[in-house]
Amino acid sequence: MSFRVHEANPADAVEQAFFRIQQERMADVPILNPALSVEAIDFQRWSGHWLGIVVTPWCMSLLLVPGQVDNWVSTGENKRRFINFPAGDFAFLGSVEDELGEFQSCSLFSPMGKFSTQSEASMTARASLLGLLAPVAAKPAPQEKKEVQDAALSRRRFFTLR
Repeated sequence: MSFRVHEANPADAVEQAFFRIQQERMADVPILNPALSVEAIDFQRWSGHWLGIVVTPWCMSLLLVPGQVDNWVSTGENKRRFINFPAGDFAFLGSVEDELGEFQSCSLFSPMGKFSTQSEASMTARASLLGLLAPVAAKPAPQEKKEVQDAALSRRRFFTLR
């Protein structure tokens, strides 16, 4: 397996790899959305590695690219690994491309027919990444929940009595 640590942001390498995939492997695939192009979105450090989203005419995927040797978990090509984020556990598949070396991806959308513009796909990618990394809101305490239910019941009673 080709392992490469990316000390700098890998966004350019991501775009190069997926543009090449589009030209070589996806050229005649009918699911390509002609309104879209390859774009690396908001790659940032996460647990010592690089996390971002790639938008393509055929898919939108989270990508995890090695940023250090420490704590990188190799999966092997097409092998699945679950990664825990604040929004929950997500399944990532191992992959290798010449421009990136080893990386892992999690499909968010495929095919991409729901998107009518690149801007719409990019904004969805950014919102997805924010949602993935945002802390989950705390659930109300049992007493708070009961008070809300009691208030709802009171309103219902009010309307049924009228």
